[in-house]
Amino acid sequence: MQMFNVLLTSVGRRSYLVKYFQDALNGCGFVHAANSTSQNPAFRIADKYTVTPLIYSNDYIPFLLDYCQKNEIKLIVPLFDADLPILALNANLFAEVGVFVLVSDMEVVNCCNDKWETASFLTKNGIAHPKTFIELDSALTALTSGDLMFPVIIKPRRGMGSLGIFEAGCVEELSILYRKAENIVLSSYIQYEAKQDKSHIIIQQKINGAEYHLDVINDLNGAYQNTIVKKKLAMRSGETDCAQIITNSDLHDMGRKLSMLLKHKGNLDVDVLQDSGTSLVLEMNARFGGGYPFSHVAGVDLPKAIIRWLQGLAVDKNELLTAIPGTIAHKDIEIVPISF
Repeated sequence: MQMFNVLLTSVGRRSYLVKYFQDALNGCGFVHAANSTSQNPAFRIADKYTVTPLIYSNDYIPFLLDYCQKNEIKLIVPLFDADLPILALNANLFAEVGVFVLVSDMEVVNCCNDKWETASFLTKNGIAHPKTFIELDSALTALTSGDLMFPVIIKPRRGMGSLGIFEAGCVEELSILYRKAENIVLSSYIQYEAKQDKSHIIIQQKINGAEYHLDVINDLNGAYQNTIVKKKLAMRSGETDCAQIITNSDLHDMGRKLSMLLKHKGNLDVDVLQDSGTSLVLEMNARFGGGYPFSHVAGVDLPKAIIRWLQGLAVDKNELLTAIPGTIAHKDIEIVPISF
């Protein structure tokens, strides 16, 4: 394999992805980690690391361009939702200096980052999802008419993780928690993307049912490769904590349909809920998500596939993009020193 250097941005606690790319390179390149603060554990195992300006700083893209050229970076892999729009808008600048940014087109990024746009996209394409409302008054009207029932979920339309998510069981709670969620949006890092929106909060029907996760894998041209289906067995702080690889033809077909519609690049992280036999898409993330490690330990090696695609080499789907059904994995907790 020729020398090939990779930069993971907004790397945070995703040490496992640093390791996955190191394994994929097998000594034929370095994995660089970037973050806006040095206080993150992934720097500990990266081959090289750098502290960047904040994502929304005017210095962010010039800094990354300079860093990539000085360190002969061939691939940038963004790992945080807020990173995707800015890199999608500037992907051509990196391409001009020989750097491929693993990010989908801006239309896809916005569809996934904006949960109201996600719901609109799913409705347009006949894909089931929880009932979703963008205005408090419209949700209250639906509750009065019986089209929506308590409890409901309140969340930022451009939220990430579990930030600003609440459950309301009555009108009084809904009104209070709606305002609280708005305050969280306007006082957190979500505020930068939220500035473009008139309404910052969505209200959704709560679904009580089995939870699933899909890794919908496309190649770098947006062509469908495979869907890895996992049943969630435990959750923690908005991420999958324990999961099992399963075979489910309906969910596999759902992944293929989403791939064909979006033509995203790389991985599409999808959360699905089942209610009375109906599968409903809850959220989509156009990046490596918190559920990917369960696919990886079951035999999928998307980092290696991405590198091979960029090097013009063939990728054997059965070797690199297929998981072993029945595999169960659980995330662990490890304390690591981060003194640099």
